[in-house]
Amino acid sequence: MPVHPPFDARLVAARTLSPSVRELVFQRVDGDAMIFEPGQWCNVFLPIAHDGVPLLKRSYSIASAPDGSPRFEIAVTRVQHGPGSTFLHALELGDTLRFVGPHGFFTRPLANAPPSLMIATGTGVTPLRSMLRATIDAGESLAPTVLLLGVRREDDVLYRDEFETIARNHPSMRFEVTLSQPQGAWPGRRGYVQTHVREIWSSLAARSTETPHAYVCGLERMVGSVRELLRQDMGVARQQVHSERYD
Repeated sequence: MPVHPPFDARLVAARTLSPSVRELVFQRVDGDAMIFEPGQWCNVFLPIAHDGVPLLKRSYSIASAPDGSPRFEIAVTRVQHGPGSTFLHALELGDTLRFVGPHGFFTRPLANAPPSLMIATGTGVTPLRSMLRATIDAGESLAPTVLLLGVRREDDVLYRDEFETIARNHPSMRFEVTLSQPQGAWPGRRGYVQTHVREIWSSLAARSTETPHAYVCGLERMVGSVRELLRQDMGVARQQVHSERYD
């Protein structure tokens, strides 16, 4: 993995994505283009002491697609009593932080991408968003793709309008949401993402001329469970299962 020098980036925009998630848009202070592959992540150093360490380091996937500009986006879940996420949720426009990156091998080719089942929980959807947007922005045809996002409640669904718009404009794309704690007359899927993987994989494979690949991102317990389901129970080859875990 190449070594990237650290850089400073200034917060230039922010918005609330859900009751617990804040999107932060940063711009490199040096004005250089933010060069990365969709699916990669960066380390950010927070100027708060914790456990005797003067700088707190946190890692976040880049949620935006590379566009040749100095800007990039991340999404931060606020964790109760979490010093890093609390700090980032209080960050104000104009504040500057030190970053290092990009890092990671959780990527997907833009051209000739395979049919894909994208599986995420919570902010694990951010690198998948980057992959989808990069493909569309590059003018590449979108291979048959299903994005399965699992969250607790309906107001936790991240980028819902955006993903629904992509699905409307690209018939090869489906956006599926499953809620583990549905409230009211929720008409969609229920339960954990693992419950729906086998069915969606079968339907995706049935309408594809190539064998699908799986891209899985979220907390370790979910990622491990889905990988075991795909590889051991369903017999999907190792090279067709790509994953990134957040803890």
